[in-house]
Amino acid sequence: MEIGHKIKQLRVQKGLTLEELASRSELTKGFLSQMERNLTSPSIATLNDILEALGTTLAEFFKEEKQEQLVFHKKDFFMDERGQYTVHWIVPNTQKNEMEPILIELPPGGESFQMNPHSGEEFGYVLEGSIMLDCGEERHTVHKGETFYLLGKTSHILKNDKKTKAKVLWISTPPLF
Repeated sequence: MEIGHKIKQLRVQKGLTLEELASRSELTKGFLSQMERNLTSPSIATLNDILEALGTTLAEFFKEEKQEQLVFHKKDFFMDERGQYTVHWIVPNTQKNEMEPILIELPPGGESFQMNPHSGEEFGYVLEGSIMLDCGEERHTVHKGETFYLLGKTSHILKNDKKTKAKVLWISTPPLF
């Protein structure tokens, strides 16, 4: 970690000049300038004084910020081949998120797992082929380019009764897959 660079970022964020920070922390402008360019290092006590002048603490300053991943590539995906369907987990570790997307492939005659009633919602987009959505006592055909949206209050399942493979982008909130 480049302490000086990070201090400079904090100082600039706070809208302070070197002179103002020097005055607040009772240090010289020259020392702070050298420190920001990583030419010198402050003692723990001096660093604490600087951070206090910047309105933060040692703990906050050194806290590692986990970078949130925004884009997921094919190398991040993993596949789970099951008896009558294949699940592609296209966003890893979604159990901690508000929603969970999967790509499910149903071969001819295949069907997904049974979704039992839950308090969430689900959305699906048929990317390839067509599927039957059995939702409680109702049955709906959903073709390529069409979507479904349902509350999780009834059990439901996706089935492929055609002779070609079906692919569905299926999103659940909260994560249930």
